[in-house]
Parts: sequence; C-alpha cells; structure tokens
Amino acid sequence: MTPKALPMFPQAAKIALANSQLRRNIGKATSTIRNKRASVVSELPDWEALRAAGSAIKARTMRHLDEYLLQLETAVQRAGGQVHWARDAAEANRIITAIVQGTSADRVVKVKSLTTDEIHLNDALAKAGIRAIETDLAELIIQLAGETSSHILVPAIHKNRSEIRDLFCRTIARGQDLTDDPHQLAAAARRYLREQFLSAQVAVSGANFAIAETGTICVVESEGNGRMCVTLPHTLITVMGIEKILPTFQDFAVFLQLLPRSSTGERMNPYTSLWTGVTPGDGPQAFYLVLLDNGRTNVLADEVGRQTLHCIRCSACLNSCPVYSRTGGHAYGSVYPGPIGAILTPQLMGVKQAKTLPYASTLCGACYEVCPVKINIPEVLLHLRGEVTSQASPINPEALAMRQLARIFSSPKRYEQAQQLAQRGQRLFMHDGVIDHLPGMLSGWSAARDLAPVPKQSFRDWWRERQKGV
Repeated sequence: MTPKALPMFPQAAKIALANSQLRRNIGKATSTIRNKRASVVSELPDWEALRAAGSAIKARTMRHLDEYLLQLETAVQRAGGQVHWARDAAEANRIITAIVQGTSADRVVKVKSLTTDEIHLNDALAKAGIRAIETDLAELIIQLAGETSSHILVPAIHKNRSEIRDLFCRTIARGQDLTDDPHQLAAAARRYLREQFLSAQVAVSGANFAIAETGTICVVESEGNGRMCVTLPHTLITVMGIEKILPTFQDFAVFLQLLPRSSTGERMNPYTSLWTGVTPGDGPQAFYLVLLDNGRTNVLADEVGRQTLHCIRCSACLNSCPVYSRTGGHAYGSVYPGPIGAILTPQLMGVKQAKTLPYASTLCGACYEVCPVKINIPEVLLHLRGEVTSQASPINPEALAMRQLARIFSSPKRYEQAQQLAQRGQRLFMHDGVIDHLPGMLSGWSAARDLAPVPKQSFRDWWRERQKGV
C-alpha cells in the first residue's frame, strides 16, 4: 500500500516559525546538547579515526547485509528466541499484535523506539484493544499530550517545565501538588511508571544494535526504563530495522564510543542493556525479534542513498542544523526530523510522498561534520532533489531551462538581448529594491529568498563607454 503523502514542509515550517516559545525551547536545548557533544568529542585524539572506522564497518555491513541477517536469525534461534520477517509496517503490526494477543495481555510497556513510531505500532495495538504505555520520560510526555515526537533523542524537546507540570496535573498526577521542579516532575512519572513495570506481562523494544555472530540485542538509554522493560516482563518483543545489525562484538565496541558522545554528550550511556535469546529463570522467558524492511531494501539499492542506512540515530545532525533549530521536528511531518529525516523519510516512503523534505535542510555541511559515521547528507540531499525534479514531469523543466540558458550563453548577442529584456521585465517583480517573487515555474527560486535585481548597466556596457573615452 502506498503511504500517504506528507504535508508540504514550507507551509508547516511557517507555522512553526510563528511559535516563539517553540523556537526558544528548541534553540536552548539544541545548543546545550551541541556544546556537551563538542566537549566530550574534543577529549578523544582519535575521534576522526573512530568516525572513519564506524563508516567503514557500516559500509561493509550493508554490502553483505543478506548474509549477516541470516547469521543473526540463526544465532537468535539458537539462543531460544524466535525471528519474524516483516516486509512493511502492516505486516510488522500484524505479527506483533498476534504475539501480544497470544499472551492474553491487554497492555504492553515500551522502550523508546523510533522504529515502532515509524510503523505506528501504538495505533495498531489500540485497534486490537491493547494499550501501549511509553516508559521513556519524554515519550510518556508526548503520549499523554497526544502529540508526536519532535526530536530523535528528546521527543518532548519542544515543551518546557511549566507545560509538563500542567500536563501531569491533568493526567498521571491528578490531585498532586506539583511544581515545575524537575525532581518533582521526575518523581511523579516514576511513581506512575513503577506500577506499570511491576505488573506488565509484555514489553516492546527497539534496538540500537544487533550482533550477528551471537544474536545479541542492545538498547542504550539514560533513565533505566529500558532495563526495567527488558528484564521484568515475561515476554519481550524487539522491533528492529534491518540496517541496525553489526557483524561482531569488536565492531560494536566502536559504536559504543561514537553513539553516547554524539547523542547525549556523554562518555558512556548510563544504561547499556544486552540480551541474547532466553535464559531459563532469568529475564523474559519468551523473546521475539521482528526484522523490519519497510523500504530499506529500496534504499540499499541506491548507490548514493544507501549511506543513509549507516545512521545510528544519534541526533547530532539535528542539533547542528540551522533549519531544525528554528522549526523543530513537527514541521517535517515524520518520526525522523532534521537533516537525517530529510534524506531517510523520502527514501523509505518514496520521494513523491515526501517531495519537499529534500529541500528542508541546507547544504551548509554542518550535519556532515558532526555525523559519527560520516554520512554525506548534503550529497544525498542533492541526489534526492534530482529525483524529485525528474519525477515531477515527463518533461524535465529544469533540463529544459538549462538547455535554453546554454543557448543564450553561447551567443554574445543573445546574452546581451536577454540582459536588456531582464532589465525591463524585472520592474513587475521588484519591491524595495529586490526581486521578491518570480512568475510560474520560476517561483520556487523566490519562495525562500529575495533576488538581487539586474543592474541598470552591464559590465559590457560599462566597458564600451570606457573604451570610447580612451
């Protein structure tokens, strides 16, 4: 089934830009995380070598992805787990819903997972009468507010403490005398979640990494909620995009240095949970791994775009992006916002369904400079913009325009005639000394920028006058 097209980014961005509170919240949070990252990265003399190693490991893994996935499946089954393959979101949701229904549970606790957000798992479970409870603090906040994530690492980054206090007083902390002190807010969430952890029979997690040689799954987090979810319930279901795999534990060691510094600005995550299948009498006694494609093999087939699958979801590109820091994540219309969302979402959905996202990030290169696995996001943005243009019409308007310009520029006479026409015609589109709008197919050039007018005197005209006076 073809996914529904996303809203146009320019219109959504205008709405976000009008929200001054949102801009303040996002700006303060991203600058804080960005500065913390820069500090801990500067401590490592071999940081660039680590980035290069991470990029090389990911590239090698993608080249042999089929082999590593089969190796992972065998290892998980050998350790007592079960593996399911899901071609798309609908199939993944059917598999997970059936597993939960088989346990007779009517609710599940969840570890923060972008992959389950991508497939809208909570909605699918709700339709089957199963309640999904987010246990990550930020995910819980946006779930209680009925909103979607606005940041890969900090989903509730657009909310301040006062807004969270008011939300808790309306939902999980009714009747409690709360202030906006972070300790009080965290304590209120902890009291609510502790009951959920101790009574839940089923947990659902994502995966930061999976090790092909052993079948080990890893989740890294900072609050301890993930540890509670992957150890207490009887049944554990992990939903993993097929690109999250790593060949060996030796490879894994590289990423445990890259990820925390790039995401939370920490030297090490407070909680790094690892599990391999089922251990009798210890932890979940039933483990299911759902391997999700959902467009990823299409990305893998693109020689330029496949580097997008190297992403480890650290969010460093969001925190460095001048566009994201002003609009926030909701303007992107996807669970993956910022520069990585501008290239990942159109590839997973198809560029026709997200045709404005490749233009939702600048080509300044700041995202490339901070990416821990050296994804060349500007290169992929340009590649996808070309795809958008080529699919827009059977007749490529950009190619047609370039051919006409080549004809004009190849003749001095035609070039001067074009200059004269532009000088006369620009008056219709000038305001306050700039060209602020262009007609028809050219309107895209002036939608986000003002253009300098054609000067009254060209260089050629000036040179002729000068020569006359010599």
